[in-house]
Amino acid sequence: MKRLAADTLGMTPSLGSPTLLIVPTQLELARLKDLGGFGMGTCVVAQCGFGPVAAAARTAQLIAEIGPKRVLLVGIAGAYDSESHPIGTAIEFGEVALHGVGAGEAQNFEGPPSLGFPQWPGSPGTCAHPVVDNLPLGVPSGTQFGQLLTTCAASKGEVETARRREMFPKAVAEDMEGFAVALSCALNETPLRIVRGISNQVGDREPANWRIPAGLAAARELAMELLNEGDWV
Repeated sequence: MKRLAADTLGMTPSLGSPTLLIVPTQLELARLKDLGGFGMGTCVVAQCGFGPVAAAARTAQLIAEIGPKRVLLVGIAGAYDSESHPIGTAIEFGEVALHGVGAGEAQNFEGPPSLGFPQWPGSPGTCAHPVVDNLPLGVPSGTQFGQLLTTCAASKGEVETARRREMFPKAVAEDMEGFAVALSCALNETPLRIVRGISNQVGDREPANWRIPAGLAAARELAMELLNEGDWV
């Protein structure tokens, strides 16, 4: 594995670890560091950037440079049902879907399934099956986890939130990087698991209602459990 500069990672790198742990933003990195980080020898920590475009490009670059055995994405997300998934708790997901790539907008939006174009057709040496708008994650077989919905722009208001829930009824939370990271990992045949701390209710854009430190504290705790599990596959 190549050594990356510590200022690139935002935390002291743990050389020789098979796990690449990626965090979207500098804010999340700083809060996780304040909470104690992830400990020497557990993982290499890097930032992937905000939103699906940066996250896909940066994850692909990191995998090419480091060649990790596995990837763990950690950060915050909004919950569609904060009674079932309260603010300040953390969730691991079994699959991740994408909304925002397609044609039209609002009630006229058509995604890849309607258009008949997979985002990736599948090919030898990468992800073998076509990727339309959903990808499985590297969770243990026989386990049940919810779906994470990645969006190009976060939901704003109840109408938009309800429309997305109707389109993706299995989604329990919303982020802006998960699917992008998952596609990069799939094309590189690298197992991925995603942990998100719930910081807010989806659609609520009032910062005063958000609980970012609490969500990240829960995400860090769950991430540490996964890092101590050993092999994922």
